[in-house]
Amino acid sequence: MTQATSTATAGASTRDRLLDAAAGLFYREGVGVGVEALCRVAGVSKRSMYQLFDSKDEVLAASLERSAPAYQAFLLPAEDDRPPRARVLHVFERLEELAARPDFRGCPFVAVTAELKAPDHPASLVARRCKDALTAFFRAEAERGGAADPALLARQLTVAFDGSSVRAVMQGVGLDGLAVATAATLLDSAGLNGHGDAPHQGSRTSG
Repeated sequence: MTQATSTATAGASTRDRLLDAAAGLFYREGVGVGVEALCRVAGVSKRSMYQLFDSKDEVLAASLERSAPAYQAFLLPAEDDRPPRARVLHVFERLEELAARPDFRGCPFVAVTAELKAPDHPASLVARRCKDALTAFFRAEAERGGAADPALLARQLTVAFDGSSVRAVMQGVGLDGLAVATAATLLDSAGLNGHGDAPHQGSRTSG
């Protein structure tokens, strides 16, 4: 994988190299990384960067946008015939895998937004869209499973995901099943029993 990545980077465009470097640096070291350090790691000049982007803020937002599909593809299950409960728990199992890695620094979208403390920052807007996509996935599965209030369950699951991610970073250790157990408790409370339907199936909402 390292060799393939190196080969891809060698043939990447200036923009791609810059965004790849930004994604890694900002995730590991925070959004305070300066333009000079960013350009040095990317192997591009500051002049080249400013020909592509008006500011570091734009680079940060674009790097989040670029890395989001791969992150979401890792977390979310492919289309399959598992019941909604199993598909939701898949996301939390993936989070547990990430949290056990020594380079885990939390959810990249939560991390950036927490550092910026500016909801209208371009990167915060990208982060919110990406986080909303996860909530939308939870809601779709909640609806499919017949939860009485899919929107509420989806928000609760998102809070459990984000809270678990933050705890792993703060404690500096893996989650040891805590994220999966918390999500399972929420699903149990909503009646998603793992058989594809909940007792509340007749109360599905469409909005």
